[in-house]
Amino acid sequence: MKKIIYSLLFFFLAGNSIIAQQTPANKQIADYSIQGATAHLGNGKIIENSLIMFSNGKIVFAGSANAKIARRGTVIDAKGKHVYPGFIAANATLGLVEIDAVKASDDEDEIGANNPHIRSLIAYNAESKVVESMRPNGVLMAQITPRGGLISGTSSVVQLDAWNWEDAVIKTDDAIHMNWPGSFTSGKWWLGEDPALKPDKNYAKKISDIKLYFTNAKAYLASKKDKKHLPYEATKGLFNGTQKLFVHVNGQREITDAILMTKDIGIEKIVIVHGNEADKVADLLVKNNIPVVLERPHRNPDSEDVAYDYTYTIAKVLTDKGVVVSLGMEGQMERMNTRNLPFYAGTFAAYGLDKEVALQLLTSNTAKILGIDDIVGTLEVGKDATLFVSEGDALDMRTNILSEAFIQGRKISLETHQTKLWKRYSNKYKTK
Repeated sequence: MKKIIYSLLFFFLAGNSIIAQQTPANKQIADYSIQGATAHLGNGKIIENSLIMFSNGKIVFAGSANAKIARRGTVIDAKGKHVYPGFIAANATLGLVEIDAVKASDDEDEIGANNPHIRSLIAYNAESKVVESMRPNGVLMAQITPRGGLISGTSSVVQLDAWNWEDAVIKTDDAIHMNWPGSFTSGKWWLGEDPALKPDKNYAKKISDIKLYFTNAKAYLASKKDKKHLPYEATKGLFNGTQKLFVHVNGQREITDAILMTKDIGIEKIVIVHGNEADKVADLLVKNNIPVVLERPHRNPDSEDVAYDYTYTIAKVLTDKGVVVSLGMEGQMERMNTRNLPFYAGTFAAYGLDKEVALQLLTSNTAKILGIDDIVGTLEVGKDATLFVSEGDALDMRTNILSEAFIQGRKISLETHQTKLWKRYSNKYKTK
């Protein structure tokens, strides 16, 4: 009987070890030198035949391989390959939902309309299989963002190789996220109403309610508090400048209203998320130093009045006008599609955006918007050694084949549930 029990226990543990996520890498001990690759620094610059060296999790040299300097530790010959800073996925829900149809694994939103005090970080599942599958494409960091309600809650920035959220966090509670109402609404067809879009008669009141909420929060923070009001307490960073307000909004009128209202109530640091028609108010964005986190380009335009390729060219239009642009992941199948982040940037490059500028949408621009550009986003001395080596162009799905990846100097595994399936069925059908 004992033999049967031990046998069952063995197979149970063995089975779980096969499907479990890769064990996070240990802290960097050995130094590394990557030489010979074309280095894409993430700030628009390229170094041919580069040398990137890092020690104790930090980059200690980033320059030409012709430099007469002693190589450190393990030397990786990357001649003919490309080295990039780790890509950062903005406005993502990685680790908050594992299986959409399983309610117990869905933790992306909270009950109620105004939840600035709800923190996505503590719900983040670092051992998600979905999170693990990001790394083979170079997506090594993400802004974990709540959804739902009017004020969804606070996001945090994490790296994607960790035991738990405490190990994963790069920046805690970086921003509060708000969903701005639209000025148009559609009728409820199931109630016999006309489903066509029409002006929302309650739009002005909705804006007034938003303004009242933040005005009350500001007054609460300035008063002597007998009782704590957790939602109001959570907005403190918006008014003292330590936190940003990410406004999820579309439409020329709506973007303008959002900017004017937030400025009026004393919130200086805001970011526009989605930003359809942001090109129509680009001057206002530049004047107020407001960046935009765009939606994925692989979607239909929201209006029949815009060009068929509007979603592909909007990044170039905004960049040419001086707006700092990044790329977010909100939308259908967003968690699984986050692994395609570099290829979305590649689409922007295919429609006129310079390729190194398109790369900035995933690196330095995103790092700047999230307030982590002092530690990541570019290959520079003193920054985290969060980077990867690709066989070819990382923005092209045909050539972005990673051979090495590092997070904070730690060499991470590129093995995932997906790669195991690929190898299994490649062997079955004898393909390479």
